[in-house]
Amino acid sequence: MEYSEIKQNWEKRGFSFGVWSDPPGQIWADYTHDTDELVMLAEGEIELSFGGQILRPRVGEEILIPAREPHTVRNIGQTTNRWYYGYKHKSM
Repeated sequence: MEYSEIKQNWEKRGFSFGVWSDPPGQIWADYTHDTDELVMLAEGEIELSFGGQILRPRVGEEILIPAREPHTVRNIGQTTNRWYYGYKHKSM
């Protein structure tokens, strides 16, 4: 799937869409959000840990992190990674 297709798909499903990059070794530890979050690796390597599991998704694999679930994201690769993220829009 292309960038624009992923963005459109997530928006249809009620999620925002953003792009992030991290240098090798970057760690975002123990984050929580009030809403569900989608993460998809676009380039490089990434490790996500939450709910007692450690995931190392392939490029293009979508991961759903439930609302209020503490999670950690790491760039475990030797190069800068790029990943997509989106938060579920809250119902009005």
